[in-house]
Amino acid sequence: MGKTEDYWQKCPVVERDPERLSGALVFRGTRMPVAALFETLRDGDTVDDFMEWFEGPSRAEVEAVLEHAINDMQTPLPRPASPSP
Repeated sequence: MGKTEDYWQKCPVVERDPERLSGALVFRGTRMPVAALFETLRDGDTVDDFMEWFEGPSRAEVEAVLEHAINDMQTPLPRPASPSP
């Protein structure tokens, strides 16, 4: 499991189940892929648009996912170990 997958396991408002949507990351308790939120924003639409168009996640859950993503992007990667002389 990679760093990003480990990180998203710590987000309480999302889950991944291999039996649901081929294991896509979804908002907990729904079949709404988290990717749908980011695709909506990528396409120039707003969180309000997402909330209007899709049922399932609450505004607090959407905001938690966005905050989690921001924190993930700001977390520095560990430095590789220096080679021994």
